[in-house]
Amino acid sequence: MVHPLLAAVQPVADAVGATVVGLDELIGTDIVLEWEGEVVGGMRLPEVSRDIDWYLGSVERELGGSLAGLDREDKQRAVKLLNERGAFQLRKSVEQVAEVLGVSRFTVYNYLNRPEAG
Repeated sequence: MVHPLLAAVQPVADAVGATVVGLDELIGTDIVLEWEGEVVGGMRLPEVSRDIDWYLGSVERELGGSLAGLDREDKQRAVKLLNERGAFQLRKSVEQVAEVLGVSRFTVYNYLNRPEAG
């Protein structure tokens, strides 16, 4: 049985070339859909050429807030997510990410070169 919210947003998804996904199919870049405070599924946008704002917005949605307001550990996590998604392949992206995070380019490079804890 499809949740009513997922059925309701299906025409929007079709219009923009997105896919509505169930709760068990959600991935980090999906737009989470909530109904009365409960996550019921998501919308996955189509793969298209993306700019840095798209990547930043995706990570902000996943982390639940403004990147500038994150603590140091979450800023490191944001940089890791941006790197995994390919954001740093874009020209001048390190400078743009540094500005949004409120840190220096040097700090972003340090976050990128930081060995994984474990």
